[in-house]
Amino acid sequence: MSSLSLVQLVSPALPVGAFSYSEGLELLVQRESLNDLTNVAEWLEAELIRGQVIIEAAALRPLRQSLSNWKFSAEHGNDVLDWAHWLIALRDASEVRAQQQQMGRSLLQLLADLGHPLPDGGLDFGWPVAWAWAGLVWEIPPLEVVQGYLYGWVANQLSAAVRLVPLGPTQAQRLQHQLQPLIETQASKLIDADPRQLWCGGVGASMAQLSHAELYSRLFRS
Repeated sequence: MSSLSLVQLVSPALPVGAFSYSEGLELLVQRESLNDLTNVAEWLEAELIRGQVIIEAAALRPLRQSLSNWKFSAEHGNDVLDWAHWLIALRDASEVRAQQQQMGRSLLQLLADLGHPLPDGGLDFGWPVAWAWAGLVWEIPPLEVVQGYLYGWVANQLSAAVRLVPLGPTQAQRLQHQLQPLIETQASKLIDADPRQLWCGGVGASMAQLSHAELYSRLFRS
C-alpha cells in the first residue's frame, strides 16, 4: 500500500497548485539560456546534484522524526517549527518562499481532510514539512519519501518545460526516465546526510527566481 500512497503523493492530480510554478525556468527560457532538450537535461542534473532541492530532500528524514515525536509530545512542535523556519530561510526569492508556503498549506489541508491533521491542527508550514508529514501518516518508507520528493520536483520542472521550451511530452518522459538513476543515487546519499552540513550552489537558479517577477509577460507565478 505504501507504494500506491507514494504514487498518489507524486501524482500531477494532487491539488497543491504545483503546475502554476516554474521556479525561475520561465525567465531562463525567455533569455534563451534553456532552449532545447540538452540544456534542460543539464539544468536538471545540476540542480539534482547541487541545487536547493537536495537540502530539502535531506531534511525529510529528521523532519519525519520530529513530526513523529510531536504526535506524542507537544513540546516537539518547536523542533518542527525550527526546521520549517530554517528551510524557508534558505530560499532567496520571496516568490519561491510564497510557493513553498502555499503548496505546504494545500497539502496539509488535503491530509487533514483525509483524516490526518497535524497534532495542533495547523497548516502554516512549508512544502518539505507537509511532504514529510504525508510520508509519516501514509507510512511510506523514508527512502521512498526522499526519492519521491526529487522525482516530483523533476516532474514539475518538466511540466513547465513542456509549455515553455518547447519540449515535446515524449521528450519530457524520456528525460524523466533518464534522470531516474541520478534521483536514486542522490536519494541514497541524502537519506543519511545531515542537511545542515550540506551546501548548495544554485546561484543561477536563485538569480532566475529573483528576476522572474520583473518579466513583462509571464505564464507562471514564480
